[in-house]
Amino acid sequence: MIDFLYEIDKALFYWINHGWSNPVLDVFMPFITNRVTWFPVWIVLFIWLIWKGGRKGRIVAALIIPVIFLSDQISSEVIKPFFDRVRPSNALPDVYLLVKRTMSDSFPSSHATNFFAGATLLTWFYRKSAWICFSLATLASLSRPYVGVHYPSDILGGALLGTLLTLAVIWLYLQLAKKSGLPWLQLDPEGVSK
Repeated sequence: MIDFLYEIDKALFYWINHGWSNPVLDVFMPFITNRVTWFPVWIVLFIWLIWKGGRKGRIVAALIIPVIFLSDQISSEVIKPFFDRVRPSNALPDVYLLVKRTMSDSFPSSHATNFFAGATLLTWFYRKSAWICFSLATLASLSRPYVGVHYPSDILGGALLGTLLTLAVIWLYLQLAKKSGLPWLQLDPEGVSK
């Protein structure tokens, strides 16, 4: 059964890595997959939440820190060493590799974990942002098999992990806000729907 699932995973990987290949995406996907591309976006978002987001924005900005820290560290330092999965660029022949080769483990994708963690957090508090948050998370995640460094199952595992970790952090925040009675932990009257 494991071998059968791996064959499906491998076929899907080649479908994305080879089948989607074209000159435009060969430039776009390495740009999208680069962490440096997203760093200014996260900084601007963080500043906007604090400056223009009111109490809700400041709460979300505060929660971004543990969400991204936990998602990144748990995926990279706990789960990846446990599964010790070799990346497709190091395990398969004829991989179309568009980024620098790395010897780190493959499962789960930390990109997918972090992006879906951020998308889940923002969507929880700003429901109308769901389409853009999850579209960007999906795009950044799909860039990983496209550039040759992750299997589709790495993406799926990372997306699930990031989502669950974020929901756990939100649940802990809500419990703390409810039990502490501290006004600065409470949401504005409009709640999380806007």
